[in-house]
Amino acid sequence: MSCRTQTASKDRASTPEGGSRARVVLVTGMSGAGKTTALKALEDMDYEAVDNVPLSLLNSLVAPVRRGAPDFRRPMAIGVDIRTRDFGVEPFLDAIDSLRAVDGVDVRVLFLDCDDVVLSRRYEETRRRHPLAGDRPVPDGIDHERTLVAPLLDLADLVVDTSELAPGALKHILQGHLGHSTGLTIFVTSFSYRHGLPRMADLVFDVRFLANPFYRPELKDLDGRDPAVADFISSDGGFGQFFDGVTGLLEPLLPRYVEEGKSYLTIAVGCTGGRHRSVFVAEALARWLEALGRTVQVRHRDLAE
Repeated sequence: MSCRTQTASKDRASTPEGGSRARVVLVTGMSGAGKTTALKALEDMDYEAVDNVPLSLLNSLVAPVRRGAPDFRRPMAIGVDIRTRDFGVEPFLDAIDSLRAVDGVDVRVLFLDCDDVVLSRRYEETRRRHPLAGDRPVPDGIDHERTLVAPLLDLADLVVDTSELAPGALKHILQGHLGHSTGLTIFVTSFSYRHGLPRMADLVFDVRFLANPFYRPELKDLDGRDPAVADFISSDGGFGQFFDGVTGLLEPLLPRYVEEGKSYLTIAVGCTGGRHRSVFVAEALARWLEALGRTVQVRHRDLAE
């Protein structure tokens, strides 16, 4: 799973004269990967969202969204995929080039990807037919589509793999990359190694070396947000040195990420069960980042609420 931005997209955010450009996000990717969810999230972020616009109408839809047009100040999100009328990869690539030539418009391509097994399961659960499968099995349609849209993946400004993302987590990621806030948004998540690494993680820290509260009967049913668990973990002789090392690593990196144009950073902290040690360290790390004035979001992926 990947989530990446191309720093070239940052440069398109301003005109040669220094004025701001109106933003247009083209939302595309694999069918079933969450285009509708992404459009709803962008709409909540004050984008004007439009889905399944025929390629032949894209230019006429976007052309008025130019600098100085008072009726088109809101950013726009447009859904385009293989189900779009008159869709073709080459025509879509041509349309993107054409839109990027429109004066005063910052066009970005968001590609939503997903693991093939997860896509198959989503189609099976909803009992919907893949648009390219016809009478063939769903995996055949997915294979065909992946080959077809590969050129779009290569040119995307932002690629988000939704395989293990809840709608709220996807919205957080889009807010970090495409929201109106400036600077670096940091997403800190705890997780259990039993359930695998978070695919969106940029940096991963393993805290399984710390004393495990699970083996203390009075702490077993609590989680890392409880003061008793926090006291137990922080009293481990190795915790202080570890935490100082992590923060010492991060502090000089954060401004460099900003200089690079990175708008979203995901830090994952893992332990065996994803309930005690990783939760405590993720919370502590989030507080440290907030004290630095950073914008931070926290999620505990494998903690049963």
